[in-house]
Amino acid sequence: MTDEGSQPAKPAHRGAWWGAAAWSLGVTALLVALPLVARHRLPDPLATHWGGRAADGSMSVTAAALFPAGIWLVLVLVAALLQRYCAERSPGSGAAALVAGGVLLTGAQTAIVHANLDRARWQDAAPMGIEVVLVLAATATAGALAWLSGRKLRGPAGKGPDAGAPVLDVPEGERFVWLSRAANPWLQLLAVVLGLAAAVGVLAAASGLAGLDWSFVLPFALPAVAVLACSSVQARVTERGLTVGFGPFGRPARHWSPADLASARAEHRTAAQAGGWGYRINRLGTTVMLRGGGCLVVRTRRGTDFAVSVDDAERGAALLNALIARTGQPAGQ
Repeated sequence: MTDEGSQPAKPAHRGAWWGAAAWSLGVTALLVALPLVARHRLPDPLATHWGGRAADGSMSVTAAALFPAGIWLVLVLVAALLQRYCAERSPGSGAAALVAGGVLLTGAQTAIVHANLDRARWQDAAPMGIEVVLVLAATATAGALAWLSGRKLRGPAGKGPDAGAPVLDVPEGERFVWLSRAANPWLQLLAVVLGLAAAVGVLAAASGLAGLDWSFVLPFALPAVAVLACSSVQARVTERGLTVGFGPFGRPARHWSPADLASARAEHRTAAQAGGWGYRINRLGTTVMLRGGGCLVVRTRRGTDFAVSVDDAERGAALLNALIARTGQPAGQ
């Protein structure tokens, strides 16, 4: 038996679109700004194509800023179409195209600026070598991570049992999966903005426009990673118990076996009750609050509560109570 929340994860989808929009605009700005900011240190025209290691083609500085931005906008459209029409058959393809394309183009633009910097003529541009390898490696890595993240956001589909009963009758030996998630679109957007700010410092250093200033990069990069990890959550119930994963890859994660739990229930909570957004600890126990509404709440054998705001919490609680009943523990509120 395979079971997923009956309602789509609308907040997660909305957050993904907000993040994609911020990424698209940020990459566009970087592609245009890199050559224009360095205009006073670049030849005009500047080298934009290399045959082997030697430059053999050029563009004006303005064209070099606008041409890759135009290619990027086409890639954004392609990624949107992939997400719209191919998400079911190929989950993660749209995210992979968007992230890989952005890394490829910004990496190439950075390498072009660096090769032309402080050269009198475009023919004198520095040869391309290791830069190409690094850009391609970064593109492949970013695309693979985005693809895996996109697949993580897709859950198994199928019709599950009635969520109205507090305990579901799951036949012994029958396998099942319940998966649900939630996301905070504003936290996802903040993570993208912080990440782009860190990228500005890295790309400026890679292009030769400035030295690498860790005092600028780290205050943006570290919060970006932390906020991204806290911006989404997914809860998974299998015969092994409950696993709650954080971030786009479901890592880090917390796990409870059925023997660790006394009961499970669905409960409506607000951010005010939980003490705010994110990972909160107060008189209610521990709450992962990313959006107000239904929460899956489990009580451990130690008497502490853990709550996570996800869709279709009633069904997840019912399945957990069925598992708890198998262990001989009381399942109730």
